[in-house]
Amino acid sequence: MDKKKEIDGLIESVKKEVIVWRRHFHQNPELSFEEIETSQFIYDTLVSFGNMIVSRPTRTSVVARLIGSNPGKVVAIRADIDALPIQEENNLPYKSQNDGVMHACGHDGHASVLLGTAKIMSHFKEQIRGEVRFIFQHAEEIPPGGAHEMVKAGVMEGVDEVYAIHIMTLAPVGKIDVAPGIASSGNDAFKIKIQGKGGHSSMPNETIDPIVIGSEIVSNLQHIVSRQINPYEKVVISVTKFHGGHAYNIIPDAVELEGSVRTFKPEIRKEIPTLMERIIKGICEAHGATYIFDYNYGYDMIKNNKEVTQFVEETIINTFGTGTLRKTEPMMGSEDFSAFANEAPGCFVIVGAKNEEKGIVYPHHHPRFDIDEDSLNIGVEYFVKLISKIVL
Repeated sequence: MDKKKEIDGLIESVKKEVIVWRRHFHQNPELSFEEIETSQFIYDTLVSFGNMIVSRPTRTSVVARLIGSNPGKVVAIRADIDALPIQEENNLPYKSQNDGVMHACGHDGHASVLLGTAKIMSHFKEQIRGEVRFIFQHAEEIPPGGAHEMVKAGVMEGVDEVYAIHIMTLAPVGKIDVAPGIASSGNDAFKIKIQGKGGHSSMPNETIDPIVIGSEIVSNLQHIVSRQINPYEKVVISVTKFHGGHAYNIIPDAVELEGSVRTFKPEIRKEIPTLMERIIKGICEAHGATYIFDYNYGYDMIKNNKEVTQFVEETIINTFGTGTLRKTEPMMGSEDFSAFANEAPGCFVIVGAKNEEKGIVYPHHHPRFDIDEDSLNIGVEYFVKLISKIVL
């Protein structure tokens, strides 16, 4: 049989199964580092395909190695498998059965797409040149992320190229977005504790009010982006938590603030905490307060390799046509696929899953998030055609 026809036939044959897997994952979501049943289901399914060496590099992750009979490149494909602490509000037959836990970021789709890809490629063990490595990664949602653990466990040893997709409602179904160069932001987190002096709300002159001081800090942190960073650069500083006080008539002793920073250039990323602390220190000293400032570097920016990305773009056009490929700007969100892409040349793309006619329009991390399941077959075909060009 012609190899192309054989591959196309196999892609068609797994369509329904991939949807069944996706719905199983969606119905049984598990949080980061708790993906016990999810990873076991993946492990057992991979073993059933045959021809692969399946292992557990960490407690809740899985890796399958499809080693061909001929020498060649080692190509890795990664999917994340964890869910989010969100109560699902969709009324679906496969709605989450775990209260307060939901696949609201497409990871159920990523895992099922990679299973479908693995099942198809397992048919070609004798023809494969090199190795295809299927990485099912835990804990993408919580920095420092499962990717770092897997890299430390050696899953990227010998890998020549690495690929990943993110199924997203940012793009309509039928489109694949590729960002040349930097594909996502670096994501850092900060905490600020402001220590003042509490007292009765009727006598504010006897206090050092940390709420007023904290409010000044929140406002002035925005001046970093608007007045101290080149307006051509993309930087976001968001304060997302502000905790303080227990009664309406008491000024508290202290308040705590938390938030995130998104950047695209290492030099700006390095500068941000210095600029932040200068503002925090100045405002606190002006009012007689003290502070504790913790800044934690999270996920790195994803850097799409130039040559690998060009190959990806050509594959998308040859497989789906020119209308499918969209060259885009990097996304402001972050992803710990960066840990894998730091180890080998890689490319991260967005597979569209939005469909307004079906009401699939909600953003990621929303309690009514869903995907158009047509995106699953697009993801499988993308991976299979991409990998086949390298190893078959």
